[in-house]
Amino acid sequence: MLISEALALGSATCIALSSMFINELNGRVPLMQLARWQLTAAFLMTATAATVAGGWATLGGWQFMALTASGVFGIAIASTTYFAAIYTAGPRVTALLFSLTSPFALAMGYVALGETISLLQATGVVLILTGILIAIAARRRRPAPMIPLADGEPIEAPAPQERTSLTGIVLGVVTAFGQALGSLFARPAMAAGVEPFAAMAVRAGIAVIFFWALLALPVIRRQSGALRRKDVSLAVVSAFFGTALGMSLLLAALKTGSVGIVSTLSSMTPIVILPMVWLRSGKMPHAYAWAGAALAIAGTALVSLG
Repeated sequence: MLISEALALGSATCIALSSMFINELNGRVPLMQLARWQLTAAFLMTATAATVAGGWATLGGWQFMALTASGVFGIAIASTTYFAAIYTAGPRVTALLFSLTSPFALAMGYVALGETISLLQATGVVLILTGILIAIAARRRRPAPMIPLADGEPIEAPAPQERTSLTGIVLGVVTAFGQALGSLFARPAMAAGVEPFAAMAVRAGIAVIFFWALLALPVIRRQSGALRRKDVSLAVVSAFFGTALGMSLLLAALKTGSVGIVSTLSSMTPIVILPMVWLRSGKMPHAYAWAGAALAIAGTALVSLG
């Protein structure tokens, strides 16, 4: 396997691992507090890397404004809904819904930039949507409760069906849309030669200002939880794997690899995350989950390569 392909797969693995760490904080850290911790850590990491790499010199006025807009939609809004989707729908479904970023970006490129959509890409969009629908519609059975009878012999009641909440699905869709819109704003700046770490630092920095400014609202201050070392450590680790290491591997892969192939392999998160969920929960994901994730990846491949 070529180095670029290995780096792209490493990026997908890091992002999946970051989602698992975020899910561990569900019920322990309020959403806005998690966003402050995670994005502050991500900003410090990327800003340090940009300083070491000399990336700040590549930023101009209009590039900074474009990246600011990208940070508002792709980081401030999309990160909030991303964390909320993991809290609500879980990391597996969130990773799957994140595949919608590709169709959204394709549609925005068509509307805003006049880019054409080939039949192959249109087929890819259909596969992505089909895969998501299959995986989300799949029912998961909970352990069946035992109903005691009068003679003392229990019988097994019909197992209730558990479905992904509509709120979680909406949050995941908004996340994908925000990511696609953020990429649309960032594309001209990156094409102009802005150093990637500096670009990420600007985007994350805008989000950091936004989330810390929200503390001025009493309702946000009341939602802040206790500052526990273990929780802060998990948030920092998730930021390292998701933003710092995951994005760095992706950028390194793009230096030598084909954009279409690298984009496809780096979007393998829905597949990579399934074994992680299996190891963490001790329960093998349903066959529909594997099939839906595979279709979503195949659709992303057609969109990217088409």
